[in-house]
Amino acid sequence: MDRNLADRFIDKTVLTFDVYGTLIDWEAGLFSALSPILLAYGCSLSADAALELYVRHEADLEAGPYLTYREVLAETLRRIGADLGFEPNPAELEAFSHTVGDWPAFADSAATLQRLKQRFRLAVITNCDDELFAVSNRKLGVDFDYVITAQQARSYKPSLNNFHVAFGRIGVPRHEILHVAQSLFYDLVPASILGLESIWINRRDRRPGLGATSNAKATPDAQFPDMASFATAIGCK
Repeated sequence: MDRNLADRFIDKTVLTFDVYGTLIDWEAGLFSALSPILLAYGCSLSADAALELYVRHEADLEAGPYLTYREVLAETLRRIGADLGFEPNPAELEAFSHTVGDWPAFADSAATLQRLKQRFRLAVITNCDDELFAVSNRKLGVDFDYVITAQQARSYKPSLNNFHVAFGRIGVPRHEILHVAQSLFYDLVPASILGLESIWINRRDRRPGLGATSNAKATPDAQFPDMASFATAIGCK
């Protein structure tokens, strides 16, 4: 155990989590859903190239007027098709917009959340809808104390609004909250702006490229390659 880290965060009572990219392997899930469609139209892209194209359109849509996440998924696929010279049919758009429930959890997520729940209250601040997150949560096997979705906030991170909704729901001083996330762009930048201490779960450690996130710079308080090593470092057996 990293005694310094455990002591440093001794005053934390609530952990807030990003879900997709941190607890759920959204890169694997997205590419698994996207690649058969691309191949059907003769488009051969690497996983990283496909994900970077995907996230560029998704981020643009999420920054605009609120859409449900299913609408975001469908419109993102439509825009990818326009970039690559094909038009996905209605069945493909509908199927792609329902793939979230198929995205796998990282192998360490469920067990680590159980370890952390022995000491902390757990919350999620997720860029997803209530129903879609509920399906994903079956893979995580834990009852979160607070669930804040984009559907509830009517906005998507990196909007600060999602965090403000969470603060109102959780109801503790910010110095008691530690935000845990994979994405610098969606999570760690806004956490820094709001004065939250944060942990970077760098699932892409030593892998090139950005994958399914936009470029951003942030300075988290600590970094780990996975959830299990974070739980150990903070003193959860």
